[in-house]
Amino acid sequence: MIPSNLRITLAIALVVYLVLILFFLKKKAIELKYTLLWLLAGFCMALLVIFPTFLPWFIHLFGITDNMNGLFIFCIAFLMMLVMELTSIVSRQAFKIRSLTQGQAMLEREVRELKKEAEVRGNGPGPGEGKNIEDNAHKESVRN
Repeated sequence: MIPSNLRITLAIALVVYLVLILFFLKKKAIELKYTLLWLLAGFCMALLVIFPTFLPWFIHLFGITDNMNGLFIFCIAFLMMLVMELTSIVSRQAFKIRSLTQGQAMLEREVRELKKEAEVRGNGPGPGEGKNIEDNAHKESVRN
């Protein structure tokens, strides 16, 4: 059984934890879809603080006889799940960055080719005109 002063301390720490998560969510430091994992962890911690006999009962379901070993196993499993989720997020972001970089490179190449075509036709930028095709297009639309 957990001593009452330790349960009170854990309950206060849990409230601070949940307030921090909600604060980060409000400040948009964490997106909602990633916050759910942290809220799930807070819910599990709340169960353990409110019902301290739940952990030994749950650990014995898996055939683990020592409470501390079971707690360490579940903490390690949670951390592995968290690392897998973060790795998944990083992989998706890397794919998006690669895709955007390739698209940007293709657009830059197309702009260079259009500039070369314009110079070959003799329609290159005149004196005082920008070298950027978008600037030239804007100046043409202003003249008309």
